Amino acid sequence: MTVRVGYFPHNNSLFVLRHRGILERTLPDVEWVDLRALPEAEAVDPKTGLPSLHSDWLFTEGGYDVIGTGFTPPLTALAKGRDVVYIGISGPRVENGRLVALAESGIETAADLRGKRVGIAHGSWQTTLLLFALEQAGLTWADIEPVDTGVNDGADALLRGDLNAWVGAYPGLEALETSHRLRTLVDTESLFSHPSLWFTRRDFAEDNREALEAVIAALQESDAWIEANPREAAQYFVDDALARGDRADLDRWERALRGRPFGLHRVSEAFLDEQQRAGNLLAANGLLPSPVDVRAAVVPWIGDAVEATRPGVRV
Repeated sequence: MTVRVGYFPHNNSLFVLRHRGILERTLPDVEWVDLRALPEAEAVDPKTGLPSLHSDWLFTEGGYDVIGTGFTPPLTALAKGRDVVYIGISGPRVENGRLVALAESGIETAADLRGKRVGIAHGSWQTTLLLFALEQAGLTWADIEPVDTGVNDGADALLRGDLNAWVGAYPGLEALETSHRLRTLVDTESLFSHPSLWFTRRDFAEDNREALEAVIAALQESDAWIEANPREAAQYFVDDALARGDRADLDRWERALRGRPFGLHRVSEAFLDEQQRAGNLLAANGLLPSPVDVRAAVVPWIGDAVEATRPGVRV
């Protein structure tokens, strides 16, 4: 049986696993699907909706069976009635990025963002971070002008004056830090845990338990290798960027990987509370078509498999 695994650089774990050959030892027919090679969906207005491409490809021919993303995509799936289930989460990635403005902009707090243009990779964890920051400041999504910058283009837009603030992420944020004075409007740690997460279709999990357990075990093994070999892991990202004609710095990628947690954990009650809060806010601000129940996406045996494969755990 062929198992199709989606990957792209923004999920560091799956991207490295794609290059390590670990999963192929137990699933020789695995097929790797580069999300960047799939057809793009129509652009979504960031004022009124969320893109759902990452979850849609779990249910679309030519897509994949397993994917790893940031915080927001499972919520868009659940809101569309997609029967997805969580596989696991990483530890907190609170050092991965934050909401910033140029120091000379006059913007000092998130409360100053009313009417301002704020750049985000819309549909990613950055949407949730910005929404949490606005709520904390007593603002709503309608009080700002959200701009979908993609993951890597926000820094240049901020410098050009096309944005007033930006949710930046490393390693791209580091380049801006070294050349310009920034003001942190909201850090990530004060708002939410910002883990990576992995999810799949319920029917795939139920019908292919051994295959899913193999994916989980391979991710655990590969993540342990990343922790022990961050510079070697960083080289995969640099090589990929250069092959695509982009710029990349090995030292910055190494520092970014060293600052991120690796290894899968079962979904926790604290994580589910954060997901539910985010889902409620996204729906209340008109970004989701319906409310969500995140605990409906929990399958206990998957959590057991995640914990059983953690390094140092004896079964």
